[in-house]
Amino acid sequence: MSNYSNLPAPSPEQGLNRYLQEIRKFPMLEPEEEYMLAKRWVEDEDTGAAHKMVTSHLRLAAKIAMGYRGYGLPQSEVISEANVGLMQAVKRFDPEKGFRLATYAMWWIRASIQEYILRSWSLVKLGTTSAQKKLFFNLRKAKAKIGALEDGDLRPENVAKIAKDLNVTEAEVVSMNRRLSGGDASLNAMVGSDGESATQWQDWLEDEDADQAGDYAERDELETRRALLADAMSVLNDRERDILTQRRLQDEVVTLEELSTQYDVSRERIRQIEVRAFEKLQKKMRELAANKGIAA
Repeated sequence: MSNYSNLPAPSPEQGLNRYLQEIRKFPMLEPEEEYMLAKRWVEDEDTGAAHKMVTSHLRLAAKIAMGYRGYGLPQSEVISEANVGLMQAVKRFDPEKGFRLATYAMWWIRASIQEYILRSWSLVKLGTTSAQKKLFFNLRKAKAKIGALEDGDLRPENVAKIAKDLNVTEAEVVSMNRRLSGGDASLNAMVGSDGESATQWQDWLEDEDADQAGDYAERDELETRRALLADAMSVLNDRERDILTQRRLQDEVVTLEELSTQYDVSRERIRQIEVRAFEKLQKKMRELAANKGIAA
């Protein structure tokens, strides 16, 4: 199930409109058809059956990916990561458990996207508190809940409510909102310009299992990954752990100059240790995740 070169792939050149049009060509599966395809994959490793299960759920992956439009990352890459999670879900799906593939795939898709966002290191560090991570991934939903999705700073009463609901400080809410406010786009944005034929982004994306989506949305995948990080740190020696922590795993980043003085080595040597430690940590986290059956 490794060759998916013939899957439609989003790209900046192609544009999302065309990609969304392409994936709508794949019909969604009836329960019995989905069950039989899954059985063919599990029992006979029928790659054609697996491919059909993946393509029939590309719209679900795209819809979930659209929920992460506000993180300043290329949307084509976010969708690609969502598709990776979908493929992992199909690979591990057991049709005898009694639930639909869409229900099972939601967790894998979200986990894959969130892992990609964390890997980007652009807005959040692995060492951030669990409450701050919850804010990072839930601020837009919290804003929508109180009808505060307009651009710009939040009103004081909205800041106070979100801070209380997500157990963070009001300053953290204001800071994160400013980080995430740039580049956000609405699912209600219009696609096309032909008057009555113009549609909204969300009209292209059909929810296959809306009733159970909320249950999986509440899962905090990042708590699991935080535990993985703690376990993976054991692979580092004391110096690597200290340098990586000071450089990447705390809010106040220590400069290369300061660490070079502390350890009496060059700044370049500190940088090399940091990079090597990070690579070792990532490798160990992937190993631990694989052993626990977590998307990595």
